[in-house]
Amino acid sequence: MTVNQSSPNPKQTACVNPATGEILGYSLENTVDELNAAVAEARQAQSQWATLEVRERVKALRAIKSWLVDHADTLASTIAQDNGKTCTEALATEVLPALMALSYYLGNAGRFLKPERIPPSSLLLANKWSKLVRVPYGVVGIISPWNYPFAIPFSEVVMALLAGNAVILKTATQTQMVGRALETCFQSANLPDGLFAFVNLPGSVVGDALLRAGVDKLSFTGSVAVGRHLMAQAAATLTPVVLELGGNDAMLVCADADLERASSGALWAGFQNCGQSCGGVERIYVHQAVYDVFVGKLCRKVDALRVGLPTDHRSDLGCMTTRAQMETVNRHLEDALAKGAIIAAQSTIPAGLTQGNFVPATVLTHVDHGMAVMAEETFGPIVGVMPVQDMEEAVALANDSSYGLTASVWSRDTARAEQIGRRIRAGVITINDHLMSHGMAETPWGGFKASGMGRTHGRIGFHEMTQPQVVVHDWLSFAKRNLWWHPYSVALYRGLSGALQLFYGRSWRSRLGGILPLLRVLTRIFRA
Repeated sequence: MTVNQSSPNPKQTACVNPATGEILGYSLENTVDELNAAVAEARQAQSQWATLEVRERVKALRAIKSWLVDHADTLASTIAQDNGKTCTEALATEVLPALMALSYYLGNAGRFLKPERIPPSSLLLANKWSKLVRVPYGVVGIISPWNYPFAIPFSEVVMALLAGNAVILKTATQTQMVGRALETCFQSANLPDGLFAFVNLPGSVVGDALLRAGVDKLSFTGSVAVGRHLMAQAAATLTPVVLELGGNDAMLVCADADLERASSGALWAGFQNCGQSCGGVERIYVHQAVYDVFVGKLCRKVDALRVGLPTDHRSDLGCMTTRAQMETVNRHLEDALAKGAIIAAQSTIPAGLTQGNFVPATVLTHVDHGMAVMAEETFGPIVGVMPVQDMEEAVALANDSSYGLTASVWSRDTARAEQIGRRIRAGVITINDHLMSHGMAETPWGGFKASGMGRTHGRIGFHEMTQPQVVVHDWLSFAKRNLWWHPYSVALYRGLSGALQLFYGRSWRSRLGGILPLLRVLTRIFRA
């Protein structure tokens, strides 16, 4: 792990604890030339890696499971200090999901990559049998964010490697200690030299550099602006991309919802990781019949949240990762208050923590869609709660967004809740829960509209690391020619027309009439 715990130099990134300002260490920075060399080396290593049987790749990566188990506590502490989330959240939302994902992909990689037989769709081509095989892209570039600095890139790297690819990983500059822990994690598998490479370059440079270096696919998780830029740059070489670009998720609370569970769900999905979750709750639409009761329950729970150091196991809420994101949260709050919003509840920050990136959990009422907090991605510990006359209005408001990552519906009538949820334009809909499907390795993750394109996780996400290739076999390969090959003739034309009538004619008479012209030319396939 290339981390210097002592003195800095101009080519090292300082790793800062966002709660205390303490320097955790220094991560060596790479140059673009070193990135280009890593891609070239990865391409050589991948050509051999891809020839291995799937079970051999699975065997190589299985060593990572033991490493994760043995280092779980240390890893959770590293994540908490580097990112600002609590140790409990680090364990529950990063380390444990990583282990679950690894187990899932190790157990299912063979099934996901197994050739799929495709039977013929027409008797006319009954001798043609096809199969679909999965081919690795080659070198996959992965750019991951700072909000879930371990769990997000971990699954993508595992899927890419198991699928037969090499990986160049760039983690966020703000969470390099976690990035280097990831590097050590994958080094524990004793992979072939160059197959996996960790690079530390500025975010403003690395995307374009990866594309210029010739990666075969790029997976990016981050902002809409950067995602659009990378997609535009990738278009020049038609490099495929997977983009996960955030959200402004809606939570819909029906009149018959279990308000105790719904308010606790809003508390966790809205404020864990200090609200820095692209799939976290930001907008809550509550049926007017239960609005006051729901808001009262939520406010009491927010008031009781204990803000503290991320490494203190008694802390319910840690701190935000960056000062820049704190500014966005404060701007959205000021905008909402200026336009008539009211702070219904707000957690208390102890006096001794004022120097860190601590922001109180805040519930806003009297909000509307003219406020930035309801229209944009806040990515911080603020939720806005609106009453609605009925769930028709709630669905309309939920869809009134440029984002569409996830949404949730809360009701005791789960069948009706699903009907409501499926009308929301979002990639993930959860019933009576929120912000947990990313931890379910079997469920695809991704969104509609500005929330991105492509999917990660699950069978679909695994297949994003491969290209489909069709192989067609002919059971009559001993025949001299196909029916429609040269030379052409009137008889051939009539025979093909007969085939058309035989298989697709509108009446039995026309179908039977096509048999004789077809039979007259059918034997030509066996003649030289």
